[in-house]
Amino acid sequence: MLKIFKNMIPYRRMILMIFALLIVQAYCDLSLPKYTSDIIDVGIMRGGVTHVIPAKITKEKFDSAQTFMTEEEKKAWEDIYDPESEQIYVCGAYEEEVLLALDQEFMIPLLMAYQSEHAGGSDLKAKIGADTDASGLKSLRKSAEQMAETMGESTLLSMGAAYAKACSEEAGVDTEGIRMKYLTQTGGKMFGMALLMLVASVGVGYLASVVGAKAGRDLRSRIFQKVVRFSSSEIDRFSTASLITRSTNDIQQIQMVTAIMLRMILYAPIIGIGGIYKVVQTGANMGWIITLAVVIILGFVLLLVAIAMPKFKAMQKLVDALNLVSREILTGLSVIRAFGREKKEEERFEGANTDLMKTQLFVGRVMNFMMPGMMFVMYGITLLIVWVSAHRIDAGTLQVGAMTAFITYTMQIVMAFLMLTMMSIMLPRAGVAADRIDEVLRTESSVTEEENPQQMKEHRGVVAFSHVNFRYPNAKEDALKDIDFVAEPGKITAIIGSTGCGKSTLVNLIPRFYDITKGSITIDGQDIRNLSLQELRDEIGFVPQKGVLFSGTVSSNIRFGKENASEDELKNASSIAQAADFIEEKKDGYESAIAQGGSNVSGGQKQRLAIARAIVKQPQIYIFDDSFSALDMKTDAKLRKELGKTVKDRTVIIVAQRISTILHADQIIVLDEGEIAGIGTHEELLAECEIYGQIAKSQLSAAELGIEEEEGGAV
Repeated sequence: MLKIFKNMIPYRRMILMIFALLIVQAYCDLSLPKYTSDIIDVGIMRGGVTHVIPAKITKEKFDSAQTFMTEEEKKAWEDIYDPESEQIYVCGAYEEEVLLALDQEFMIPLLMAYQSEHAGGSDLKAKIGADTDASGLKSLRKSAEQMAETMGESTLLSMGAAYAKACSEEAGVDTEGIRMKYLTQTGGKMFGMALLMLVASVGVGYLASVVGAKAGRDLRSRIFQKVVRFSSSEIDRFSTASLITRSTNDIQQIQMVTAIMLRMILYAPIIGIGGIYKVVQTGANMGWIITLAVVIILGFVLLLVAIAMPKFKAMQKLVDALNLVSREILTGLSVIRAFGREKKEEERFEGANTDLMKTQLFVGRVMNFMMPGMMFVMYGITLLIVWVSAHRIDAGTLQVGAMTAFITYTMQIVMAFLMLTMMSIMLPRAGVAADRIDEVLRTESSVTEEENPQQMKEHRGVVAFSHVNFRYPNAKEDALKDIDFVAEPGKITAIIGSTGCGKSTLVNLIPRFYDITKGSITIDGQDIRNLSLQELRDEIGFVPQKGVLFSGTVSSNIRFGKENASEDELKNASSIAQAADFIEEKKDGYESAIAQGGSNVSGGQKQRLAIARAIVKQPQIYIFDDSFSALDMKTDAKLRKELGKTVKDRTVIIVAQRISTILHADQIIVLDEGEIAGIGTHEELLAECEIYGQIAKSQLSAAELGIEEEEGGAV
């Protein structure tokens, strides 16, 4: 989870804005149940009357209300009202705080007056008795205070407001207008809060999406920058399919979770804590129900997570496996068709696809229990609240509006925990994805540059291998052993040997696609490990065994070797590579489109364009890794002849399978199982190297080799 948060650090200002908007959203969300409660308890039940002090009161009720008051209260009561007429008294204009204080002061005597009236008449003194003394009134008041303690504050206010409403109606006040005014004002506030909450919610969603998208963009950039600097060892270690999955599917997981997390993880504590505070304010005293709901939800979710967690970790590996199979099948589709292996490959794909499907179904089925389970708990808690509240409403200790508010706040608290638990389910998979991404980002290339690399003192192109050994990562044996030779400018150095003897591995060491295990490789006397990779590779024109073209045009692919190459340089390089003829035959010539991977050109054309790309660069060292294999003998001969004129003062290293390609090389190196079996010219090796002789005799006739046939036709 920390790794996910680490990706959001650059956007901390936007996150602070999200946090501020979430506070606004939570404030509005928590205010709405209170408005609902007020509409029910005050607007409907109390008729919009908010205080126990009547706005207007008749002289009769003014006098009778003093029956249960102390002398101090009577004096204060008289100070509150001013006579509007002989029979009507009007409450003076007081601030809300003063009215609330008066409510508390006169609550008990006014409630006693209200209850006495509803006991059967309006002449209180007659009911109580003319001889009722001060001690009797004191006893009655004490009983009323004890009864009030058992009731909730909202119930007392409701009874007091009913008294105030009755007094106001009798004094000619339009109580219906008061009710409508209160409902309209409270409804308007409620609508305003809902509108503000909508704006805040939209703002949070937008900003969270922006942060998620930008975090995903940054991760993709960082992974790409890291991967393009990997050596071939790291590419082999992760595999291309896995790197693609990590760069797409895994980052998508992080991006999605980031956007959701900013909305849920930050909002849940705010709404949860706020909900608890509001629940306490309702005075419903049913906190144990919330505790019970939270315990049930946490237990339920932890059970689901414990079951599903191992499958989350397995899922990403299965996605890797599916991508690997898909890529392999699609890449080798022509071979699969040629050998009629469609059914077998379909079965192999189906196996990987089914494994992923089964895992996803298992996780999906487990997670599908969550929402119904949560809803069952929520509705069960609602029923429990209604059942408990009904008894308290019946006892007069709770109001209907307070119950409604409590239910809403309880649902908000439960939803807060539900949001956290849902994130706890999403985070494990995102955590696995974050670990996989972090694994790539933490991996350093085995091919590193010096902090202060040396500069090339001269640019002649002398390549020297000095007792070089190389072993692939995690391999048990060396792929190359004690390789020692010098390739000089103006000379062609050829490398030949049986399949798997290490020819391509050897030339891949020169541009440092891999680093040697032992010994040294120098260019013009300087160890290539002491040079910057940029300067080293600027010296080399490399043509790989498999010609690689990029989507674009013919000219953009050739200019890949030299971005600012002129038209003349393009044509000259194409002519030397024997590519000019087929390029000029195309309708758009050098601006003809090249499809991704060069799928719209033949293998031979692809190789010639790759060779032209190296030639246009005009490097000091040319490396051709079996780059003539797709060319016919005639084109091969022409190309080598033209190439010889161009590179006569450069170092040329050719890896070849065909003897005819390297027949006239100045130096031929014969490899056998990673070791040098012989070095020399064609004639020298034919006479002295048995392995070279076997290769030559398998490809050329005795006449071509200039030797006599032995008896029986053998040579």
